[in-house]
Amino acid sequence: MSGAREVEVLYEEKAIAERTAELAAEIAKTAPKDLLVVAVLKGSFVFAADLLRAMHRVGLAPQVEFFHVSSYREGTVSSGSVTILRDIESSVKGRDVVVVDDILESGRTLAFAKDLLVARGARRVLVCTLLEKRGKRQVAIEADFVGFVCPDVFVVGYGMDVAHSYRELPYIGRVVTTADKA
Repeated sequence: MSGAREVEVLYEEKAIAERTAELAAEIAKTAPKDLLVVAVLKGSFVFAADLLRAMHRVGLAPQVEFFHVSSYREGTVSSGSVTILRDIESSVKGRDVVVVDDILESGRTLAFAKDLLVARGARRVLVCTLLEKRGKRQVAIEADFVGFVCPDVFVVGYGMDVAHSYRELPYIGRVVTTADKA
């Protein structure tokens, strides 16, 4: 990405860490059996790692898998179709699964992942998302655990990107454009 752009912070690193610990405690209260965490790549990788450590601190010992599914590709708007780029390797039959994603917006990706895991025989599939954009849903799905309700802006940082940039930021923000400053 050429040229430096300013990023307006929406969720500070400390607030994210505190909320992640709370989410782990909420998940633990569901008393999961034979827990498998399935992180949806790429955007959730930072959140999933922090959530897994927080789960350990509340006494959970999940196994971990990764789905690499996408409905965005290079753009900032969902393409409308979900593609599996990399599938999980573990069996989910009879297990409790928590699908972890960075953001619930249209719902297509999470609905696709949840339906697929249910069809494969998971005992229970719960959805945990760091951010939720309400009013953007294109399919019927609700997250069981939500970190923050997010304004309707394109967000970056904490694993989320625009054209593969900004994933390294320890906070979540939005890129400020020249038009925003005018």
